[in-house]
Amino acid sequence: MDPILNVVVRSLCVYLFMVIAIRLFGKNQLSQLNAGDIVLLLLISNAVQNAMVGPDTSLQGGLIAALVLFVANFLLKRLMFSNRSFETFMEDDPVVLIKDGIVDHIALNRVKITESELEEAIREHGIDQIKKVKLSVLEVDGNISVVSEDEKSKQTHYTRIKRRNKRKYH
Repeated sequence: MDPILNVVVRSLCVYLFMVIAIRLFGKNQLSQLNAGDIVLLLLISNAVQNAMVGPDTSLQGGLIAALVLFVANFLLKRLMFSNRSFETFMEDDPVVLIKDGIVDHIALNRVKITESELEEAIREHGIDQIKKVKLSVLEVDGNISVVSEDEKSKQTHYTRIKRRNKRKYH
């Protein structure tokens, strides 16, 4: 087999394996990194590098592998954009955690967030009590969005904070 084609096929196989593995072991693993996740990613990248390029450790082999990964990712994103059922399979929908000041404990349990963690996220948005939250949503990227209402002006406020230590949910 042609060495370039060999790198292309190997890279595609590794990419597909990684997409399927991430889907099976947690859709949002990559957006919610803790120390263990970073170590896992580093080890996985080292483990699959040789599987992608095989005996071709040249600059050309590495660049071809990287190009194949970029193209495969681009095509996957296009497929997700054009096919709603495939997008739903690949990514969870947002999860409502609080509605009109009432915590959905079933949703919290499903996404593995404790009430104290939720309260912490609410405080990060500048709200001191859960009952003041009109809507709180765990987004597909692992961030918690909060919509609140100012008691004095009755004006709705929306905040979304990118969390450094995002929670995992499957």
